[in-house]
Amino acid sequence: MTNSTPPILSVRNLTTSFRTERGWITAVDDVSFDLAPGETLGIVGESGCGKTVTSKSVMRLLPEHLSRIDARSRIFFRETNLAHAPEKVMRTIRGKRIAMIFQEPMTSLNPVFRIGWQIEEALRYHTELNSHERRDRIVEMLRLVEIPNPEKRIDEYPHQLSGGMRQRVMIAMALCCEPDVLIADEPTTALDVTIQAQILALMNQLKEKLGTAIILITHNLGVVAQVCDRVMVMYAGRAVESASVAEIFHHPRHPYTSALLASIPKAGGKHKGQRLHAIPGIVPSLFELPKGCRFQDRCDYKQQRCVDEEPDLIPHDIEDHPVRCHFPLPAKPTVNGRPIRPHPVP
Repeated sequence: MTNSTPPILSVRNLTTSFRTERGWITAVDDVSFDLAPGETLGIVGESGCGKTVTSKSVMRLLPEHLSRIDARSRIFFRETNLAHAPEKVMRTIRGKRIAMIFQEPMTSLNPVFRIGWQIEEALRYHTELNSHERRDRIVEMLRLVEIPNPEKRIDEYPHQLSGGMRQRVMIAMALCCEPDVLIADEPTTALDVTIQAQILALMNQLKEKLGTAIILITHNLGVVAQVCDRVMVMYAGRAVESASVAEIFHHPRHPYTSALLASIPKAGGKHKGQRLHAIPGIVPSLFELPKGCRFQDRCDYKQQRCVDEEPDLIPHDIEDHPVRCHFPLPAKPTVNGRPIRPHPVP
């Protein structure tokens, strides 16, 4: 995003906590990012790093009796602060201005209602179209997401569609009101690689046609390389690095980002006879976070300062590349003493 382009979505100091039997626990801790019009931002990290909680906090879809957003958090959509907006305001924004594709289409679609009825729900609430106009709009959206014979499919139930088709229905549902921002939470999960490629290509085409800004949540860096403009890497509820896709792939500065890149299988048999790099250990429990850096127990570069002091997210070397690390990696990082080759960006 250039400095001359004002963000359509600006998140500042987002902190989201949940009520548990052991007290309040912070799942997203002081996360900030901007999203420009027509831009695709990838949020990556392992399961349990806070990606989905971040997206649901933006949409205000978390149960209010079990969660809370910190009073200093700001989620500006244009001029509206969504972090503490009344529910009446959120209802006018959800689905119309900001839409979301959920992770698992089979659990997101109601099995007892036809897909046409479920897509129509947003049109009934957010538009003044009559029933015939709504049906025409639904057929148009199904055709836009390349579902064959949409006039027939509109009256079918979710179980009559394949996984890829259900995911396309979710995309049609999210885009039927032409939102300004689309949040896609693992939109290619459980899909085979052919359907995954089709879904990603479709999202790119729709972004170009409608000008929609996209937040893509995924753990797959290969997907990020294909469709994203910028990347924010999250670990244990915090943003640890943020930069353009090219900068992340060619010059990762955080050891976690570098380790994620090193674990990607490469085509052409380059790993023949060698074990793939794996990050040791697991993401720490939010109930038992270490005192210093949250990645310290899995990091090959840990020093005493990492144990004693938690690092801040600070700019490093170049503009727009903040890193949360006391000892950011050099331009040619290594894992276990071996240099990591830059990862080509498709």
